[in-house]
Amino acid sequence: MRQPLIMGNWKMNGSREEGVQLAKALADGLNAGSQEVAVCVPFVYLSDIRGALASSPIALGAQNVADQASGAYTGEISAAMLVDCGVKYALVGHSERRSYYGDTNQTVASRFCQAQKQNVVPVLCVGESLEEREQNKTFQVVDQQLDAVIDAAGIEAFENAVIAYEPVWAIGTGKTASDEQAQEVHQYIRRRIADRNPAIAGKVQILYGGSVKPDNAKGLFAMPDIDGGLVGGASLDAKGFLQICHSV
Repeated sequence: MRQPLIMGNWKMNGSREEGVQLAKALADGLNAGSQEVAVCVPFVYLSDIRGALASSPIALGAQNVADQASGAYTGEISAAMLVDCGVKYALVGHSERRSYYGDTNQTVASRFCQAQKQNVVPVLCVGESLEEREQNKTFQVVDQQLDAVIDAAGIEAFENAVIAYEPVWAIGTGKTASDEQAQEVHQYIRRRIADRNPAIAGKVQILYGGSVKPDNAKGLFAMPDIDGGLVGGASLDAKGFLQICHSV
């Protein structure tokens, strides 16, 4: 039985004070349950949020990780640095990193590997644009994104990794894939991994990310291959995010 996982991605939002208040509200309002909860916060607030969550089961996540271990890489944050800040998870290949900052399937695979070398759990984000969906290229795109990581790290790496399917056309747009549309791709991803290793496919958590909200979370999370959510804008509201967490 896979443990549900709900992750909030705060993106580039909020001040230190707002972040600490939000973290404390989440810690105070989270009911004990079978789900795991994590928040991916801006690098500069990792230590502050770590303190705010000190007595909480909520895990700390980063929104990215460098594709190198150390060295002359101005502006980058290594996996070892994330460990120093108490980080458990790191997003790799989020669509905004791919679209706005030039991350490729190869650099995403390198980031994935660097995270795992420091025992940070990479959350591999995959998904198609609206144009790619309309051209019936969803599975082709997902294959390319998955295969780059499998080629670099091996299928066994998914023993200690999470996958997040995020249809780009549903991120921040208010559009959401229907429960059935999301399930179709989640099932495809799990079968794709099962072709290489059925045992890992049965255990790997696959999250849905794409305008998850309190009013659609329960239906999405009821799908057999959807193991939780990667929540963007709705994670900035404590009440709404807690509703999502309690929907599993």
